[in-house]
Amino acid sequence: MQKTLRVVVLGGLVLGAVLGMAGTMVGSDVLRAALWAIDSTALVVATVVLALYFFRQGCDGVAAGFLVYAIGEAVMLGGTANTVAASVPAFAAGAALWAAGLALTSLPPVMPIWSRAAGVVAAVLFGFTALRIFAGPC
Repeated sequence: MQKTLRVVVLGGLVLGAVLGMAGTMVGSDVLRAALWAIDSTALVVATVVLALYFFRQGCDGVAAGFLVYAIGEAVMLGGTANTVAASVPAFAAGAALWAAGLALTSLPPVMPIWSRAAGVVAAVLFGFTALRIFAGPC
């Protein structure tokens, strides 16, 4: 991968992680929406670049997983301008796609085993979260 694209991927993943967490901790709806919009956009860019990289390497399953993850993140991006309560359906749909994307990227023996194991655990947890939200209140 070109050095510039590595920086784009690393920057996108770091921005996504940092701003996503920061958005959950702020009290202002406007600031939360801005942080989550930048977070989502950065993650979409990073995961699409990763998808193209793995596709060119012949790892179609992993590439597909990164594309599915990017689509899930884009779905979540659509809910960031809403209140937290109003964005729950978009979050559930995005989490379901995250689960599928993580499973696709974690099952083939491309990544290190610790990364694959963490991905499988995360896929199960995101899938469970999405199902709980789709099931409605208890």
